[in-house]
Amino acid sequence: MESSLDAHRFQFAFTITYHYLFPQLTMGLALMIFVLKTMALRGNKTANEAVRFWLKIFAVTFVMGVVTGIPMEFQFGTNWARFSEKCGSVIGQTLAMEGVFAFFLESSFLYVLLYGEKRVGQRSHWVASLLLWLGTWMSGYFIVCTNAWMQHPVGFVEDANGILQLESIAAVLTNPWALAEYAHTMVGAVITGSFTMASIGAYFLLREQSVDVARRFVSVAIVIGLVATIASAVPTGDIQAKLVRKHQPVTFAAMEGHFHTTDKAGLVIIGQPDMQKRELDNPIKIPNLLTVMTHGRWVGEVKGLVDFPTDQWPDNVPLLYYAYHIMVGLGTVFIAIMSWSALQLGRGRLWHSRGLLWVLMLALPFPFISNTAGWLTAELGRQPWLVYGIFRTADGYSEQVSQGNVLFTLLGFMGMYSLLSVLYFFVTTRIIAAGPGSHDS
Repeated sequence: MESSLDAHRFQFAFTITYHYLFPQLTMGLALMIFVLKTMALRGNKTANEAVRFWLKIFAVTFVMGVVTGIPMEFQFGTNWARFSEKCGSVIGQTLAMEGVFAFFLESSFLYVLLYGEKRVGQRSHWVASLLLWLGTWMSGYFIVCTNAWMQHPVGFVEDANGILQLESIAAVLTNPWALAEYAHTMVGAVITGSFTMASIGAYFLLREQSVDVARRFVSVAIVIGLVATIASAVPTGDIQAKLVRKHQPVTFAAMEGHFHTTDKAGLVIIGQPDMQKRELDNPIKIPNLLTVMTHGRWVGEVKGLVDFPTDQWPDNVPLLYYAYHIMVGLGTVFIAIMSWSALQLGRGRLWHSRGLLWVLMLALPFPFISNTAGWLTAELGRQPWLVYGIFRTADGYSEQVSQGNVLFTLLGFMGMYSLLSVLYFFVTTRIIAAGPGSHDS
């Protein structure tokens, strides 16, 4: 790494990327556990078995999310002290709200769901599943509000010392960017949850293990997954893209690999950015489609990257471009898989289609890849700013923490997370091997 700044950035990127593997799954599963519990409340015993099974996976994943999330909070002070000093009055509010309101709601009712079914009864157990879902999604909202403020800062004033002071918490919580980003983030989490549920269910069905319970939760996963995959493109993805174009036009141009301004811009399907020539190599485009998607008509100017000052460009245009296209490409595949699965489910053929069950089972890692690519798009696109248009990343890191110290602790995180990964894999595979019906509640 060339500098201390690069080391700080890489450490934060590594720890947050690893951490988000777990919350995206718990946020997605929380909704489906609630849906299954609602079915169970109406007398469906297989749905209740599914709830008990998935609560165990949820709990282990939740613990991993908590353990890997704690270092993120500390890094604001250890690695990004100047950012915290300048912006802590604003971001500290939403981070505190996430911990105080959402986390305790989530953890408290998870305990009730895991250990209190016989004690509280089915109706109260259902209420606990509702509150778990709300707590999980509320937690996500406060975190997204923090990130959205960094993307599109609102509700603050700058004092005489150059410190940003919170002026309106309502403005931060109702930030238009936050609303759009939250919707897209939650849809992405539901996609992860639905594919995980469908994948593990397909595994049971291929092994002819716990067939009735597996069919129940695979059906739920496919129906919810179909809605979520479509919603990831329209409306949530479309709204988010239009906000990026409006407020971060240079980011929009980099994401699309659009180097030169034109009023008939094509949508790039495949191509490789050449930063020296400032053009795409071997592009495959759909003519005029980017203009149509941007303006809603066949002719309309879409500004190219070369028309912006280079000091405003994202730091790594090729990586941003590829991350965005991986997200979009996988999202398209997800729509196809869930649409075909839903069609076969409706026809009653899914359970006998071993090929499609194999597809569902092997699709497990790809929503995690897509969500990671989506967050890479958001964070790479915001660069070179920590707070867009106000505070540069180069001005926010802790200068007194040397590059060597950062790399040393990074190696520590990598070692610790490797051990945690082995432990998580061991525990979850044992839960899956035991299958539904092994819970004594």
